[in-house]
Amino acid sequence: MQITSRDNSLLRQARAVRDGKVDDLIFVEGLRLCVEALRSNLELETVIVSEQLARKEHAAEPIAEISRASRRAGSVSEKLLESISYTKTPQGIVVLARRPESSEQRLAASLTDNPLLVLLHQINNPVNVGAILRTAEAAGATGIIATKNTSDPFSPKSLRGAMGSAFRLPVWRDAEFTRAVDWCRAKTIRLVGTAAGATVRHTDWDWTRSTALVLGPESTGLTPDELKTTDQTVSIPMFGEVESLNVSVAAGILLYEAARQRTS
Repeated sequence: MQITSRDNSLLRQARAVRDGKVDDLIFVEGLRLCVEALRSNLELETVIVSEQLARKEHAAEPIAEISRASRRAGSVSEKLLESISYTKTPQGIVVLARRPESSEQRLAASLTDNPLLVLLHQINNPVNVGAILRTAEAAGATGIIATKNTSDPFSPKSLRGAMGSAFRLPVWRDAEFTRAVDWCRAKTIRLVGTAAGATVRHTDWDWTRSTALVLGPESTGLTPDELKTTDQTVSIPMFGEVESLNVSVAAGILLYEAARQRTS
């Protein structure tokens, strides 16, 4: 189907999903990420492809597969795709997909015997959220809890940073912080926070048992009261005059220490 500027309803829907105004759909952009959505068995509602990408030989087969799996498929000019694209340089393809279930029940159903969870508390930069999800999957984490006021893991920016990890990792979104803490305690999952002044180094903590790594806001970290709800606070040694690390970098260091211990 050829989509023109007169097909206002479809283009309006794509923009609304892109801008987070449609709760049950997510905006997936770029061939690689759209293929990840397909492989992750997301329910694909609409695929919109630029005529330029459709003519490229390497893209023909994945576009065909995505189109067959979608309820609606259409092509547009590069200019029209640019009008709905989230990026400065259009990626040639956009998919509107059903939002994956992201609830307490979804996370509970997927828990392993010895889970490694990441609890994101009020982290408001979607790029950091996406990067943490990608690193979490790579390091063997089993699930994500994102509290209220944490950037949506399924926003376009987060999805680009996660590169498919958000589709595969079970996520509990919009959790109340105290509810998430109590939930972990009820399941004997130890909570570990981070603070520069902590006396226990991250390499001295036993990450091999059921653990939830709790990460706070980029600018302030966890408050003293929030740190008191954790079972342990650890620090990452730093040299020079550096006072703190980017939250996604810190998450990577901590998660890979957990992975090292769990696989040694």
